[in-house]
Amino acid sequence: MGGLSIWHWLVVLVVVLLLFGSGKVSTLMGDFAKGIKSFKKNMAEDDDAAMTPPADKPAGSIAAPPAAPAPKATQPEQSTAPKA
Repeated sequence: MGGLSIWHWLVVLVVVLLLFGSGKVSTLMGDFAKGIKSFKKNMAEDDDAAMTPPADKPAGSIAAPPAAPAPKATQPEQSTAPKA
């Protein structure tokens, strides 16, 4: 109990072939394989894009705002109070 024998799988296969026909099953499996290949290709392209350093910005891109000017150095105030 609990396990399916080879005979169970053969009956399921025969029922599927009778319901859908061999043409639809082969077309479905072909489309499924194309989807997997496309997915793998896109994943490889994403990995390649992540590994390459970014190129120079294109001419139409928005430039970064200029850096803020450095604060001017100030001298500490000298007190006019007499020292005792």
